[in-house]
Amino acid sequence: MSVEIILFFVFSVCTLAGASLVIFAKSPLTSAMSLVATFFFLAGIYVLLFAHAIAALQIMVYAGAVMVLFLLVIMLLPLKDAPPPLRLSPARWIGALSSATVLSILIYASLQWHNSLETNTTGQNALMYFGNLEDIGISIYTQWLFPFEALSLLLLAAILGAVVIAKKRI
Repeated sequence: MSVEIILFFVFSVCTLAGASLVIFAKSPLTSAMSLVATFFFLAGIYVLLFAHAIAALQIMVYAGAVMVLFLLVIMLLPLKDAPPPLRLSPARWIGALSSATVLSILIYASLQWHNSLETNTTGQNALMYFGNLEDIGISIYTQWLFPFEALSLLLLAAILGAVVIAKKRI
């Protein structure tokens, strides 16, 4: 087993552990900090895939800017000491079943994609350019320009909403 494979499994397990802690933590602050750790572990996986630009963007944008916004909103909210006890309602069972279905579909699709890469040589050429900063920029500002700008407006609206909510309490 190579070092890359061992690191991949370590980063994968830590990413899954951090993501599950985001969901199951009782404190919103603990959830947010677990999300930061998850972003860093994902950046490590991107580095193993030789996508250094995406790893740097993952750390700067998500672990940096977006998490500062999340923490600002969490700090402005009035938090109660103890959450209500967990009840297993029918909606929770439906949500768990839906999540398991989506997870199985994603696993099946990723296995099919992996099998098609092994038989297709053009997939290897595509992987060579994966994470190239020039290709990312061309893709963002040509094909994905509208969703990129819509996301920036959505983040601006979220910041303004947090300020308006906080202003009433200050």
